[in-house]
Amino acid sequence: MADPLSEPNAPTGSSDAPPAFAKRSLAAQALGRVDPVTRGVVAPLHVATTFLRDPDNGYSSGFSYARPDNATVREAEAVLAMLEDAAAGALLFGSGMAAATAVFTALEPGDHVVAPRVMYWGLKRWLSAEMPRRRIAVDFVDMDDLAALARAIRPGTTKLVWIETPGNPLWTVTDIAEAARLAHAAGARLAVDSTAASPIHTRPLTLGADLVMHSATKILNGHSDVVAGVLAGATPDAFWERLAAIRSSGGAILGPFEAYLLMRSLRTLPLRVAAQAAGAAELARRFQGHPCISHVLYPGLPDDPGHAVAARQMEGGFGFMLSIRVRDGESAAIATAARVRLWKRATSLGGVESLIEHRASVEGPDSPCPPDLLRLSTGIEAVQDLFADLDAALRGA
Repeated sequence: MADPLSEPNAPTGSSDAPPAFAKRSLAAQALGRVDPVTRGVVAPLHVATTFLRDPDNGYSSGFSYARPDNATVREAEAVLAMLEDAAAGALLFGSGMAAATAVFTALEPGDHVVAPRVMYWGLKRWLSAEMPRRRIAVDFVDMDDLAALARAIRPGTTKLVWIETPGNPLWTVTDIAEAARLAHAAGARLAVDSTAASPIHTRPLTLGADLVMHSATKILNGHSDVVAGVLAGATPDAFWERLAAIRSSGGAILGPFEAYLLMRSLRTLPLRVAAQAAGAAELARRFQGHPCISHVLYPGLPDDPGHAVAARQMEGGFGFMLSIRVRDGESAAIATAARVRLWKRATSLGGVESLIEHRASVEGPDSPCPPDLLRLSTGIEAVQDLFADLDAALRGA
């Protein structure tokens, strides 16, 4: 596959981004910004919470208080907007859940939402509990079935279609362009949780989505030391302004130190994503046909049900996440996770260290996750070591 980030960059939500340079180059240099005071090539960390007024009581600096805005946060948002081709820009939040729930909070009582049956369990649980209290109806459907999506949409009433692709933890793939067409025909917005793809593999706004969300805790940061979330928007409309107001009034902005660390990580994002996706693809191939595994779930495999759609809308790879189903069932899966030495038994995903988790134990009885499934987040370790460690664990060694 071609490297989409090596292509010349088109104009984006960041007016400072030179269109002659590739996104990979712009990410590596954080848009090429230089500290105007010291001429340092790394932007400073701004931690001030309040700012001096002008003699006329105005704020010519553009900053008044840290809850709605921060200079370090702005720097990271500009890079994210560039990577996502986000004309409206990007908004950083204190977590992925804060970013996601802001979108649903912006809806009105009586609105209708369509969301995936297979999605991040924490958000699905929140939707099931909170949306009825707000008099917002939610239907959960299999988003890889466009006919089912079309049936679930209520023209004039459905205001938001939320998709997650690839969908955690089965890595089902939703056709973003077709989902956008169906949503827009009914007067609804399309929002895409693209956490497992990252803007390196998929840019949903270029495929017709209105909003894209990431748990930036995951691959965007990639070092397991920041909790953050981001929304990027296609159009600076009233809904986008409402999202910014919700973040400000609710105090949900990301802290400056976390934004500083995230900016550090974004500079190496293309390299990390490429390495982790290559590792995941190799592991998926090696585990196919393994005597202890009944299924390998990875959209990069040619026989995966979502492969054709993924090949159309993902560039440069198919992501760093895969799942395996252990042939001897739930107890064997749990025992396998207990025996690994290099893989780490931990929640989350996208870090440079490889993680393994028995998801059914985490998600509970309402989860669509099979009890024999182990979710794998591929890091940057040597693939041979990762394979050998998990192979031995599967065999009981």
